[in-house]
Amino acid sequence: MNNKKYTVKDYMNMPYNYLVQQVNDESGKYFYGKILELDGCQSTGDTAEEVYRNLNEAMEGYIETKLENDIDIPLPVQTEDFSGKFVVRLPRTLHQRLAIEAEKEGVSLNQYALYKLTR
Repeated sequence: MNNKKYTVKDYMNMPYNYLVQQVNDESGKYFYGKILELDGCQSTGDTAEEVYRNLNEAMEGYIETKLENDIDIPLPVQTEDFSGKFVVRLPRTLHQRLAIEAEKEGVSLNQYALYKLTR
């Protein structure tokens, strides 16, 4: 990865994946967010909109620091980067149970596993 070809503005315009979630803990109610591809790039805010603005500020500082120190910056992960397939090894008993449940539902094991994963 060559950071020299991208500017801070270039990175800021890339489609990075944001994760924002509401938190209720001993500190109270607030929102926490992070940029999934940029390890350590995170922020908080009182609202989802505020945490999004704060994340953009944090991201800009993160990118500036990485570029100044000639440290690689990960590019955004995009849907096209994934085939939609992965292999999972599981115990025989779980395989058996899932196959039986799929048959009861009248669907393939793949369809049933997808259903279970999305729940």
